[in-house]
Amino acid sequence: MGATKVHVLDCGAMSCDLTWLLLKPGRSIRTKADRDKPVEWYPCTTHAVLVETSEGTILWDTSCPRDWETRWVPTGLQNFFPYDQVSDDQYLDVRLAQLGVAAESLDYVVMSHLHFDHAGNVRSLAAAGPRLVCNAKEKDFAFGYDGAFNGAHLKADYEGLDFETVSGDAEFLPGVTLIEAPGHTPGTMSMQVDLPETGTMIFTSDAVYMGDSYGPPSVPAAIVNDLSAWYASVEKIRAIAERTDATVVFGHDAEQLRSMRLAPTGFYQRKKKLSSGAGEFSGAVANGLVTWVLATGDGPARPGSAAGRAGG
Repeated sequence: MGATKVHVLDCGAMSCDLTWLLLKPGRSIRTKADRDKPVEWYPCTTHAVLVETSEGTILWDTSCPRDWETRWVPTGLQNFFPYDQVSDDQYLDVRLAQLGVAAESLDYVVMSHLHFDHAGNVRSLAAAGPRLVCNAKEKDFAFGYDGAFNGAHLKADYEGLDFETVSGDAEFLPGVTLIEAPGHTPGTMSMQVDLPETGTMIFTSDAVYMGDSYGPPSVPAAIVNDLSAWYASVEKIRAIAERTDATVVFGHDAEQLRSMRLAPTGFYQRKKKLSSGAGEFSGAVANGLVTWVLATGDGPARPGSAAGRAGG
């Protein structure tokens, strides 16, 4: 049966100088004529994704922690990425509670990578017993350096936790494929979710920060571990998206995130089929509304396209 439902959890935003996310001439990189203009500070949105499948429930990433102002002090990141655009109902634990999901009901917590704004709550979730998963190269790097932190990796988030690992591209559960997409970090992953009849979604995480990063042409960021690998990963994701006609959901694109069907009221779901005296019908469910169409193979509109749009 595969993946059945996808919930996108908006967990608020950090604030940051856009240059961290986008090295784009004419915008974050200024011309002489614009040199006196103020720096563009950007709402660096953070999200998690809950995927329901026939063989278990996956939480993809864990956003930022509530105690960011103290936990991030050793790195200084609290000054560059303050998590100051978040309301009480946007913290991850509250978002899960809004869906009626307890940590104990999670089968897997899959980390796209182990940076501070993605692994911020993995320790608190781990206590409930889900299987923790990351890429093998990411684990080797994140656990292998000396000291408390290295760039945006902070051992206080994950040290001592038991992670299972995956390598390469792998179908993790039916309908859910983990895509190895290094560059941002040595073991960054993206996640492909196939929702039968309603389409494929690719959650890039930080393999691609924003629509402006995706291009074409692709535009890199200040936080890149391996630039050549980053370019290759963007084109790999683009090829998969074009082949599958996927909706591409970027890691920190504020405009895109706010256009999506967001939890707790919105979600993406495979069509349900019902039999009736008039024939077979199929329905697509989003934002609590159900629309019915004759099961001719056409169906209702997709939530996005390979160009990276995602809407409600």
